[in-house]
Amino acid sequence: MNDIAAPAPASVPPSAPVRRAPPPPKISGDGVSFPRKVWRLLVAIKDALALLFLLLFFVVLFGLLTARPNAALPVSEGALLLKLEGVLSEQPADVDPFAALSGAGGMPVREYRVRDVVHALETAATDKRVKTVVLDLDSFLGGGQVALAEVGEAIGKVRAAKKPVLAFASAYGDDAYQLAAHASEIWVDPIGGALITGPGGTNLYYKELLDKLGVTANVYRVGTFKSAVEPFIRSDQSPEAEAAARAYVDVIWTKWQADVAKARPKAKLAEFIANPVAPTLAAQGDLATAALRAGLVDKIGGRLAFEQRVGEIAGRPDDKQPWAFNAIDYDAWLANNPAPTSGAPIAVIPVVGEIVDGEQPNGTAGGDTIAGHILTAMADTNVKAIVLRVDSPGGSVMASEQIRQALLRAKAKKLPVVVSMANVAASGGYWVATPADRIFAESDTITGSIGVFGILPSFEKALDNIGVGADGIKTTPLSGEPNILGGVSPEFNQMAQASVENIYARFTGLVANSRKLDIAKVREIAEGRVWAGGTARQLGLVDQFGGIDDAVAHAAKLAKVEGEYYPLYFENAPDPFAQFLAAFTQQAAPTAKTPRGWLALAGVNRQLIQARLVQDMRLLAANPSVQAACLECRGWVPQVPRMAGKEVSWLVRLFD
Repeated sequence: MNDIAAPAPASVPPSAPVRRAPPPPKISGDGVSFPRKVWRLLVAIKDALALLFLLLFFVVLFGLLTARPNAALPVSEGALLLKLEGVLSEQPADVDPFAALSGAGGMPVREYRVRDVVHALETAATDKRVKTVVLDLDSFLGGGQVALAEVGEAIGKVRAAKKPVLAFASAYGDDAYQLAAHASEIWVDPIGGALITGPGGTNLYYKELLDKLGVTANVYRVGTFKSAVEPFIRSDQSPEAEAAARAYVDVIWTKWQADVAKARPKAKLAEFIANPVAPTLAAQGDLATAALRAGLVDKIGGRLAFEQRVGEIAGRPDDKQPWAFNAIDYDAWLANNPAPTSGAPIAVIPVVGEIVDGEQPNGTAGGDTIAGHILTAMADTNVKAIVLRVDSPGGSVMASEQIRQALLRAKAKKLPVVVSMANVAASGGYWVATPADRIFAESDTITGSIGVFGILPSFEKALDNIGVGADGIKTTPLSGEPNILGGVSPEFNQMAQASVENIYARFTGLVANSRKLDIAKVREIAEGRVWAGGTARQLGLVDQFGGIDDAVAHAAKLAKVEGEYYPLYFENAPDPFAQFLAAFTQQAAPTAKTPRGWLALAGVNRQLIQARLVQDMRLLAANPSVQAACLECRGWVPQVPRMAGKEVSWLVRLFD
């Protein structure tokens, strides 16, 4: 085979100049460039916002699809359904929309405004569309003693109109049974019963714990009975505090028994309370049967049987569902039966919750907020008088005085001022009542507690225990005071105690001047002692018994109003968006978390102890200020989660 010559290589053109690539960007330690990190962050924010808006869209869509019947629609005939899934309150707290949406702090507890419940019952008594009233107390968490009595009286008006009232619960505690006792038929679940415990319980005392932690509780107080600070300086209850608590608790417990016995005279109430074990054992542990034999309930039956009974009275929407009944929605009923607004307006300004400084939402008595409402009412030329509705254990002296000064300005304008006390009007709650021309209270109102205190923790022992010293220089005896790290100086302690004593003298002086009492008498009944309304009236701290209606009527009389009048409430307008979110979260909340059954009711006490622990620790860590507060009175107001105030604690300021 002949060799074939390879073709000559083509000429190669000269190479083009090589363009060097730019140097790579500096790479961070994780291998991702800074611009890319920024881009990822922006994308993440965009995705988060998209998800948030998508979530809100579905929340609104779900709310529209599952919302309660339109309140503007006409109300049909049937049974007015009061499904009280929460607590009774003088002023429901505002709902934090972001907390409600995120679920922070758990699902919000619904608060039913006392005057709304009373108005719903009173209008139901005279309206022919309402055939019966149903009290669904399966998830009722209670209310103050005065609120329960007011609602019970309104239930009595329904029965006086010859309309049956039927109550149902899986198990009844004290508060639920006080309402149910006014019903014509009381039903209980076969696995339920009645757990009547009476007031009382255990308080927590932290002295030994604080000693072990090396925390010094610097306490400044006036008043032998000012037991608010005892948990931080004692390991048990003082004899003075025990005697004072026993006096007013016995009054309230006696009033509870009298109210229930009057509503259900055939019930063996006293025997059941004195020895609950005997009827339980006689019924072989069947608490429902024990309650039935004692006359505390009328029927044993589940929810389906109960609703079938209601249907016999109220009618049924469908014969194929014999357990269903024609129900009238509570919210729809209120919307279709607004409170009358004819005649001269009498301003009613609620002071509900802890009294604190600044602007605060509903459910917390902010000094700026309440004073602003008073001044607004004073500026309204149509307002003829002012009624202060107090349901507060007190709080900040500064805020209490701010409210008092606003009332004095109203009085200077010749506006009558009347105070109406609800469940509690103690310490700062009584301070704000001193300008009143007349003070109304109920026999079981908790009031008094004329005393002041201040508390400031310091950590010099704790730091010493871990080997940390605290030292520095001073230019004056008060340099760096209060020194919570190195220990509060004797000079500061002396000045703080002197300030507390001065404010106490001011407090007693206000009471003496306003109540026309000798200062020696006031000092005798003060000392931080708490009184029930009946005793307070005998002592001259209260003028007469009566509720909010009586107070408004007296205010109209003092203003010389001729003809009709009505209460005009001055309070923060509710946020519609927050209300919607609250309704949504309440609908979506799992019902399994509500206390049902007698054992679950017993477990509620554990939750109250936890809440008390949180409150006590909050008091210890709060921004130090002189307080006119009755902490032992907190148990007589509804225990529900409230929005935090706008105060900044000393601990936050320390690290700010």
